[in-house]
Amino acid sequence: MDIYRESNARLQAISALIPASFRHQVQAGPIEEGVWCLLLSNNTTAAKLRQLLPAFESHLRVNSLEVKSIRLKVRRQD
Repeated sequence: MDIYRESNARLQAISALIPASFRHQVQAGPIEEGVWCLLLSNNTTAAKLRQLLPAFESHLRVNSLEVKSIRLKVRRQD
């Protein structure tokens, strides 16, 4: 499975855990050396998702999509 598909598979797996009002603000980013990046549209989304990271990691582990960690990155608005 290529990196793009792996990343999107992880996002699909956790999408039910992301509050509906934030889902459209989250995109799957790259996976590098076991660290998966989520690309976010703003700091508010980052703050909320930071609280949910343990649940995301646990859910991925149960679904055999484990990562070493999840990194949150706020995308610049041009």
